[in-house]
Order: sequence, then C-alpha cells, then structure tokens
Amino acid sequence: MRGFYGRLLRIDLSTRQWQEEAIPDEVLATYLGGKGLGTHLMLQNIPPGADPLGPENCLIFTSGPVTGTIMPGSNRFGVFARSPLTGFYGESYSGGHVGAAMKRTGYDAIIIQGQAKNPTLLEVTDQGVSFRDGTKLWGLDCYAAEDMALAAVGDKDAEAMVIGPAGENLVRYACIENNYWRSAGRTGMGAVMGSKKLKAIVFHGRAGCELADPAGLKQYVAELTQKAKDNPRVLRYRKYGTPQLVSLMNSVGAFPARYWSRGTLPGWESLTGDYLVENFEVQPRACRPCLMACGNLTRVTRGRHEGLMVEGPEYETIYSFGGLCCIHDLAEIIYLNDICDRLGLDTISAGNMAAFAITAAEKGALDVDVKYGDAEGVAKLLYQIARREGVGDLLAEGIRTAAEKLGLGDLAIHVKGMEPAGYDPRVLHGMGLSYATSPRGACHLRATFYKPELAGLIDPKTTEGKAELFIEYEDRLAIYDALILCRFYGDLVLWEDLVRVVNATTGLGVDEGQLRRIAGRIVSATRQFNLLQGLTRDDDNLPPRFFKEPLENGDVLPEENFRQMLADYYRLRGWDEEGRPIVGTI
Repeated sequence: MRGFYGRLLRIDLSTRQWQEEAIPDEVLATYLGGKGLGTHLMLQNIPPGADPLGPENCLIFTSGPVTGTIMPGSNRFGVFARSPLTGFYGESYSGGHVGAAMKRTGYDAIIIQGQAKNPTLLEVTDQGVSFRDGTKLWGLDCYAAEDMALAAVGDKDAEAMVIGPAGENLVRYACIENNYWRSAGRTGMGAVMGSKKLKAIVFHGRAGCELADPAGLKQYVAELTQKAKDNPRVLRYRKYGTPQLVSLMNSVGAFPARYWSRGTLPGWESLTGDYLVENFEVQPRACRPCLMACGNLTRVTRGRHEGLMVEGPEYETIYSFGGLCCIHDLAEIIYLNDICDRLGLDTISAGNMAAFAITAAEKGALDVDVKYGDAEGVAKLLYQIARREGVGDLLAEGIRTAAEKLGLGDLAIHVKGMEPAGYDPRVLHGMGLSYATSPRGACHLRATFYKPELAGLIDPKTTEGKAELFIEYEDRLAIYDALILCRFYGDLVLWEDLVRVVNATTGLGVDEGQLRRIAGRIVSATRQFNLLQGLTRDDDNLPPRFFKEPLENGDVLPEENFRQMLADYYRLRGWDEEGRPIVGTI
C-alpha cells in the first residue's frame, strides 16, 4: 500500500509513554485512511460504555492517503472519539495547515489515551513525542494558546491545534481549533481533549510518503484544475463562500429562524453573501493546496467592531446566530463568531443553545436576561457557557440534557443529542433522513443531501427513491472522508475521479464497484460502533416538532413518509429492521 506509512503512534498521557505500532495493509485496503481507519481504531480501542470524559475514551487523529499531496482539498485531518455530547460516534474534521504537518510526522493515525495529571502540551514529530508543561497555556483563549504553543516549540514549519476555555471546562460541544479560524467543530472533541488535560498538540517533521503513481495524480490534478477554472460554482464559492446559501435557503423557506419556528427570517437580505462582500473587507483565503479559496477573510470596517477579523462567517454560523437568534447585523454575527473561535465553541451548537435559552426564558422555564435579536446578551451567554457560570453550567451539558432538566424535551431540536445544521427538513424531506441516520447526530455533511433536493435531482417532498439516492451521496462522501477530501469538491470529484485518485495514491487497483463496497463497510462500521454503545432504532428519529409543527407556509414532514424513508434506508444498506448490519456488511 502506497500513500500510507503503515504505522500509528500510541500516546498514553497517564504514563507519559508512547510507542509505534504497525497498521496491516489488510486494514488499509479494507477501510483506507481517515474515517475508515479512525472507525476501525475506535472499534478496537474504545470499549462499550466508556465514559466519554474518562481515561478509557481514546482521542484518535487520522490523515488520509491524499493528505499532504498536490490533490486540491486534501489538507485536512479527522478526529474521532466517543462523543461527550451524544454518547455515540464522535467525529470532526478541520482544514487549514495542520493536516499536512501531522502527515509529515510519519504516522497514519495517532491514538491518545489516558489522562494527564497536569495541563500538557504535546509535541509530535518524526523523531518522537515530547510531553511539555502546558500550565502557562491553561486558561488562555484559542488564539493566544496557539501562538504560545508554537513559540514554545520554535519550529518554523510546525502547526498547532488547541482548545479554549470551553474545552478546559468540559463543555460538551467544545471544539478543537487550529490556524485561528479552523475548527474541528462538532460532537465535542474539544471536551475530550480537555478531559485529558491536553491543551495543545504541535506537529512537525520531515517524513514523506511514497505514492503509487505520482505522474498519474499530477495529470488528474491538472485536469481537475482546468475543469474548475471557469466552473460557476467554484467562482461563487471563491467570491461569496458559504454565505451564498442564505438567500437560497430563505427563498425556498428552509432557513431555520426564531428557534426553528419559521423557515425564513424577515430582513435576511442583510445576512447574504452579496451583503458581506459589499459591506465588509473580504479576501478569498484557501487551505494549501486548494483552488476553491472558499474561506473569506473578513474584516469589519465600521461600527463598534471595526477592525475585527475572522475567516468567515460560514453559512452555519449565520443561520445559528442570525436565523435562530434573529440577529440581523452581520457585524454582530462576526463578533459572536470570534467569541466562539476564541472560547473553542461549536457555533452550530452554541447558536442553537442560545436560541433555545431565549425561548425557554420566554416560557418562564429559565432565568436568563437575553432576548431575540440581542447580540450582546447572546455574547454574555456564550461566556457563561464556556466558564460554566450560572445558567451556563446547565447549557454547557448540551441541548438534550438541558431540555430534559427544564421540562422542555418537546421543544428541543436535536437528533441523538446534537443539533441540526441550517436546512429545515419540513421543506427538504431528505434532510430529515440525513439527520436521523447520521451516526454522530443531526448532521448535514454525511451526505450534503440538500444539494440534490435543491438542484432538482429529486423532489424534496418525494419519498420514493429518496433513500437510494441518499445512499449514493453518503457512500461517495464516506470515501471523501477516508481520503480525507474537502466537501466543497463534491460537484467536481465524482466516483470515476475517486477511483483514479485512490489508485494513483495507494496503488490498490480498485474499480468503482470495489470502492463502493469499501464505502459501505465504513458506514456499517460506524453503525456497529454505535450499537456497541447502546444505540437502538429509536435513536434514528427526529424531533416531534418536525412532524407536528408546520412552518409559516404550512410545510411539515409527514411522519409516515419519514418512517418509509428510514425503512428503505435500512433495507438498502443490508441492515435488518432494527438497523443492525447483517454479518458480512462490515
């Protein structure tokens, strides 16, 4: 197998020891890298019932066979653990520059187990592991911690990932940050890192990975670059980034607003990609190597936040704070984005929690002084959550726990304990299937199924054939996550392209059918992990409000349609009626 080193690094924080272990070619051929390898290692190393915030939970980092190559969209890493937010499969990915630095250390995966006694900074290189004192970093925000961690190591090619106060205080939706504005955002991986007293990890090295066909990969990249050169979607991403979705989702009535009670936000025009580029200083910004440059580096040029700069804001941040919390000022959303990046909070979960808190306060169930449209009130709430002060201590436990303790279980919008992204399934029915079946909780990225529904490839409200097309998207993106490849290439890199990329990097010699079978094994393996952690068919469900509470235009997701899609999905996956993989599918 090319494209891999065939070895992993195991680090025990309790004993401050590390060792290298071989990864058999058979494992890499069966699951590839990234998500496939990460899931395999989760099944091997995380026991059923492991406390997500205990020493028995492992924090697993992986790269893919394209990581560190010339392949556009390849500079990413994955992180896996049992999620402290859901109790199930935890995964998250981040771009920036860390992925390539991690790959240069000479390992395909890094398993971190145990718990340090004191705050720790890990230095991981191609020469080994150093356990450094992280006491001076503890308590710092993510920007300052990253700067100090890199300064402490002193290598010009080093890259760092860190947690902020939210991770230190075990907020269950804390994230891991890198390169200031890049986030491994969902499922609470920052809390797992915080539970291990691990403040930062710095990577650097000079290791190189041999590819099976470098010339073939170079030829494919040249063709991809030419294909993308004048592609309208690429040009839109480069100019607007993901905020271009604000106008689209409002136009179809699927933009969640006022904590999921509406499908449009009055005055949404002030939150669009057009408004962003016309009223702020915006520069396209790319991970290396990338031809998309979707990461807008945005600077506020006037008002109380003049001079504030973030990479973004992304559509999901605009939906969660703008739509759900009814904040119409994009500069204020950038301000909240910056707070989350500094504290190490997932903006999707944080915005949902803020909107839930506002609604709970309106109902008299929660004593918190914040209202819809109140950006400063939301900002104060974010600090309370990250520090676990006052009501923030309850809200830091996540939407499922907070709602149950307040007696508002039917109000809360989540699947398996994680909140959805900004695509309302009462309009886009396939997104209901996506949210329900995602192993990590309500998630839009496992299949990005809003794309075919909005593009007219299938009627959003059709049930027939929906599960079949959904699996097509889910399987292809499972290979993306095994490589690890950026989602934004989804319209450019199709099955036949993936076959070329996999064979050029690994030499595996797969055809499309074999690659699809690898994807199916990865999906079934994630399911197996969740079943071992106690998941049942009842967990593949949606909030009752999606079935019973229509949007302002009358749209609702009929429960019988959802049940049919779910049954079709199980059958087409080769799982039994309870959603359990049949022997031979893993």
